[in-house]
Amino acid sequence: MITRLQTSDRMSQIVKHNGTIYLSGQVGAGESVAEQTADCLSRVDALLQEAGSDREHILQTVIWLSDMADFVEMNAVWDAWVPRDFAPARACGEAKLARDALKVEIIVIAAEKPKT
Repeated sequence: MITRLQTSDRMSQIVKHNGTIYLSGQVGAGESVAEQTADCLSRVDALLQEAGSDREHILQTVIWLSDMADFVEMNAVWDAWVPRDFAPARACGEAKLARDALKVEIIVIAAEKPKT
């Protein structure tokens, strides 16, 4: 069974299938890459909670930066956010994002938390 949450005509923010959670790419507000990254990760936290998961259950993350020169600044926020010993598989690359003001987009795949 496939479950879609926060769905519009174009996309769903969350898709769940067989215990795996797929989040749409998250972008954030702010002027700096650090501000945008923190906002993205806050959105990821909220979506994971709604989907029945959390940071410790992230399987893979893909991060797109509009400029790889922002890699160190983005990583400072990322490293503080990821729980110790729970780093997911991750890729990071440079891409032209949907709007010029965007500096980072984060895509997450996670597992549902086991039901207790």
